[in-house]
Amino acid sequence: MSKVGKTSLIMSLVGEEFPEKVPPRAEEITIPADVTPEKVPTHIVDYSEKEQSDEVLRDEIIKANVVCVVYDVTNEDTIDKVKTDYLVFINKLFYTTWNIFLVPIILVGNKSDLRSGSSMETILPIMNQFSEIETCVECSAKNLKNISELFYYAQKAVLHPTAPLYDPEDKQLKPACVRALSRIFYISDQDNDRILSDAELNCFQKSCFGNPLAPQALEDVKTVVWKNTSDGVQDNGLTLNGFLFLNTLFIQRGRHETTWTILRKFGYDDNLELTDDYLYPELRVSVGCSTEINQLGHQFLQRLFEKYDEDKDSALSPAELKNLFCVCPYMPWGDEVYLTVPTTEQGYISNLGYHCQWMLSAYLDIHRCLEHLGYLGYPILTEQDSQTAAITVTREKEVDLEKRQTQRSVFLCKVIGPRGTGKTAFLQSFVGRSVLVRSPYAFSPYVINRVQISNHEKFLILNEVDVETEFLKASDASCDVACLMYDTSDPHSFDYCASIYKQHYMESNIPCVLVASKVDLPEAKQVHGMTPAEFCYKHRLPPPLPFSSLLLDSTSKNIYSRLAWAAMYPHLKGSDMSNTSFWLRVALGSAVVAVLGFAIYRAVARLK
Repeated sequence: MSKVGKTSLIMSLVGEEFPEKVPPRAEEITIPADVTPEKVPTHIVDYSEKEQSDEVLRDEIIKANVVCVVYDVTNEDTIDKVKTDYLVFINKLFYTTWNIFLVPIILVGNKSDLRSGSSMETILPIMNQFSEIETCVECSAKNLKNISELFYYAQKAVLHPTAPLYDPEDKQLKPACVRALSRIFYISDQDNDRILSDAELNCFQKSCFGNPLAPQALEDVKTVVWKNTSDGVQDNGLTLNGFLFLNTLFIQRGRHETTWTILRKFGYDDNLELTDDYLYPELRVSVGCSTEINQLGHQFLQRLFEKYDEDKDSALSPAELKNLFCVCPYMPWGDEVYLTVPTTEQGYISNLGYHCQWMLSAYLDIHRCLEHLGYLGYPILTEQDSQTAAITVTREKEVDLEKRQTQRSVFLCKVIGPRGTGKTAFLQSFVGRSVLVRSPYAFSPYVINRVQISNHEKFLILNEVDVETEFLKASDASCDVACLMYDTSDPHSFDYCASIYKQHYMESNIPCVLVASKVDLPEAKQVHGMTPAEFCYKHRLPPPLPFSSLLLDSTSKNIYSRLAWAAMYPHLKGSDMSNTSFWLRVALGSAVVAVLGFAIYRAVARLK
């Protein structure tokens, strides 16, 4: 545990057991970490409130992580003073300063060697009145009775506090604790039957404490829950109510560390919030690199998909998707996801669409993606150090260009063209939808789908760009391939694309592909100085590819593969290796080399 407990001792009576004069404030003493059960160093400040002002007391208390209020068990007046002076002072200080009590209190009854009985009957009403009191310990500084226990409980009050977990007045878990433990339950319920089976309980036990429970221990746990709850055990497994009861029992029996061990294993801090270290593990992504879900990540996500696909139709309905993300504090995917990825005929997110959305998330916003994987319990369920194990950071794009090959699986294509060109229809056709069918969902500027390139499965992201508002600087044009789309029925449409190409892409290494949309309409002559075909020939671009959202034949559908191919092989500048002209050029080149080689050979032979 990295947290350091700093203990301040408020001593109302000092010096009675020692002949020497005790100073108002003793020098700070440090108990080394290696001699404490929790392996945490403890700094002790010992002072008397009797000889110090309220201002000095306030400064000392504010520095502390836990306050031990010491009283004399042989003197009833000191016990009364604990209630009327010390606790009221501390209580008022912290509630008025932060409006929340931050420091736990340990009551310490000293000089127990001088009293035959216990003072606990007098102290219990005080403990019930002040909920910030963690516990009470009677000890003797003279014969060292319970001294080590005192500091153990002081450390425990800091490392395993009761206040965030349990309400002693209502005798139940606090709402924040219920939310955290409920999330842990749903993550641990790996088959989504709302019951923790013996196998799931053992997996949970091993994850949190290192070892599984013995079969008899498991039965004993369930027996205790069954005897004390009406619905804690069902089908020989532990329900959510049973799981919550078990943790309540731990706390009531003083075993706070058990619940805290569970909570911290699942990423929670002392305020029952998931820590930044858990949600946002460090992941270095250099300029020119991208991020993708790797095989480990897809395996985890597939198990999650199968867990929540209750009707086993290989799709997630809105209700199933909501259940999948029930462990998140908010819904990570908005309604636009239904226009972003492939869906079924019923409009549900297909298995492919599910993986596509995760790929899109990892590519566009890796930190948010890591956060969502953390909420879903990735590092716990996969026994990995963090969610970064599910992510691959690709090498820099410049290296890919130098080596003329890439290992990337995801490519970004920006679809650019004047308004009314049909960009939205082009995007929706990629995921198998027609814009003629009115959608109730919000517009999505992105779509993603899987494409097949040279026997390799890749993911292509299409991003519809509103050039008039988004191309404010050169970096806005950055992508793996640019799709310049013009309307064949609009005479001014291509002029716009030519201008964008010259301004942003002509001098770049980004391949460009021109798409002639709305070929189902009568073609209009473009007012640009040259035809689109001539423009492509001049700038060494492949000729425009025809597209119509109304005529989705193999030619139109093949455009997406060609875009992915251009992104995968940017050094070829969009030349289509699959067409006849390419192989004709290769054949002619080979023939020329062969002829030249033969001529050189003849010349050398004559010289000999």
